[in-house]
Amino acid sequence: MTRKTVRIAMNGVTGRMGYRQHLVRSILALREQGGLDLGDGTVLWPEPVLLGRREHALREIAERHGLEHVSTDLDAVLADPDVDVYFDSQVTSAREESLGKAIAAGKHVYTEKPTATGLAGALELARLARDRGVRHGVVQDKIFLPGLRKLKRLVDAGFFGRVLSVRGEFGYWVFEGDWQPAQRPSWNYRAEDGGGIVVDMFPHWEYVLHELFGRVTSVQALATTHIPQRWDEHGKPYDATADDAAYGIFEIEGGAIAQINSSWAVRVHRDELVEFQVDGTHGSAVAGLRHCRAQHRGTTPKPVWNPDLPATEVFRDQWQEVPDNAEFDNGFKTQWELFLRHVHAGTPYHWDLLAGARGVQLAELGLRSSAEGRRIDVPEVAL
Repeated sequence: MTRKTVRIAMNGVTGRMGYRQHLVRSILALREQGGLDLGDGTVLWPEPVLLGRREHALREIAERHGLEHVSTDLDAVLADPDVDVYFDSQVTSAREESLGKAIAAGKHVYTEKPTATGLAGALELARLARDRGVRHGVVQDKIFLPGLRKLKRLVDAGFFGRVLSVRGEFGYWVFEGDWQPAQRPSWNYRAEDGGGIVVDMFPHWEYVLHELFGRVTSVQALATTHIPQRWDEHGKPYDATADDAAYGIFEIEGGAIAQINSSWAVRVHRDELVEFQVDGTHGSAVAGLRHCRAQHRGTTPKPVWNPDLPATEVFRDQWQEVPDNAEFDNGFKTQWELFLRHVHAGTPYHWDLLAGARGVQLAELGLRSSAEGRRIDVPEVAL
């Protein structure tokens, strides 16, 4: 085996997602398994360069995991010819400029979403990457989760017949921060810092719907701020200027309708924090992060509405668990492996900056729909 080192500048690893999912559970997990075997006698060895603004926090992470390379100088890291890939999980407002610099420096780029604060910026990044000839990818982790992979298996097998509708419920109660610490950073609730649940979650819903059912052709959304005041990491109150809940209806190419509720102000009465129910002419399924249950039309019971009598059926027991039939690794790690194979072996990869731009577009149009109180068509994006 030939071991080839790939140096990855990781910007934003002091944040929750950048640290836990991308550094620890993806890049460091790859190192723990001995690297990424490309299958041709080559093993890729990821060598992270921790990048950010707070040197003391970066050094603490580096010491905790036995890593060597730390920097607070983005330009210097991008000028280093030994750095192959730039990864970005910063706050949204800082991402577009940094990605542009990395592309201009000739680095392959992999980034959290949304890729920019608006569609024009997202498309410009995709054009820059195309013209510069660098490989590029956008994190689309939900489709690599076990529950949605099993749901995709049902779609590909024709289980649903004609898909009629998709109903999604996502969210949980994020504490305000006064009497219990909030589970999310305060910038998420300030529009001026790039916060808001539409900007955060509509890009997810775009690629989930696009990958499983087809292109989104229209959006009608209502975004609101249910909790107008929160408390930040220092215990200081602040005005929540960004939306913390959004209720969206999406038309899908082919005729299916998706309705997805997203909220950081809802208490969970579901099996998982996100669930999608898909109903088709031949069957239905409910998928979450890990589980997927299905009901075929041949085994569908015949409920009768009678409000005068208590229900005697346990409806959840009438569904069948979709088996794993495979071992499912961490979804973030799985996509990292695909991207690194794409960078170094040229394997096909379509979760790129153009795909990321579709998510930015849907968020932008969702906010516009809410502001104008109307349904808005979603045109196809192209470079």
